[in-house]
Amino acid sequence: MSTEDRIAVTIEGGVADVRLVRADKMNALDDAMFSALIETGERLKTEAGVRVVVLSGEGRAFCAGLDMGNFGKMASGERKGGAGLVTADRTPGGSNRAQHAVMVWREIPVPVIAAIHGVAFGGGFQLTLGADIRYVTADTRMSVMEIKWGLVPDMAGLVLMRQLARDDVVRELTYTGLQFTGEEAVQLGFATRVCADPRADALALAAEIAGKSPHAIRADKRLFEVAARGDQHEILKAESAEQGALIGSPNQIEAVMANLQKRPPAFAD
Repeated sequence: MSTEDRIAVTIEGGVADVRLVRADKMNALDDAMFSALIETGERLKTEAGVRVVVLSGEGRAFCAGLDMGNFGKMASGERKGGAGLVTADRTPGGSNRAQHAVMVWREIPVPVIAAIHGVAFGGGFQLTLGADIRYVTADTRMSVMEIKWGLVPDMAGLVLMRQLARDDVVRELTYTGLQFTGEEAVQLGFATRVCADPRADALALAAEIAGKSPHAIRADKRLFEVAARGDQHEILKAESAEQGALIGSPNQIEAVMANLQKRPPAFAD
């Protein structure tokens, strides 16, 4: 099965429009979807000319979570985890395969905007957390649903949720599997804003970001990643290093000249 059976990608104007296309299954995560997420994310890390990524799901939902067939295998004993999940091959960042399907979007060196509608349950909710920005419809339903199946969030959820919401909120949602709406997700910190059409608004934002200096935007993303894990000294040093590299560079000069000359900038990748 090819990646195109699970994910479609079009690139235009520096924006990579990435769509989960397993609409008949509400874009549920089967083995092929995990592979497609990883392969697509890894491709976009080095794709020439990509300045922003928009991630969305076709059909009725963003992603309904783990495919029901996997739960059937767990119930029958066909699929067992155990030490294999701990000893599995891991990325340099520490992710196993399932975690990498989420973390790869955080590792893409340009901004990733998730456009969310319908449902984002379990692994689908964790997938949204890999994005930099999350646009959501007011009536989207979301849940840290793993507890329903006697499991824990294991797709980098705890790494990413703690950056967005209070510890007690993350614990309550994880312990209960409580469903919450897109509007509530904004209040909790899991979504950026409510939109009537998240994908249209995400693409519009992506076009705006794609018009900024790509080197400054990439530097911004690197700084946010340092800020998420570094101490004050590391963050301050990183700020200085990034700024020192940008000042006087061709794109930075172009940004200054475009503003002074009151014209649109023409940035180089």
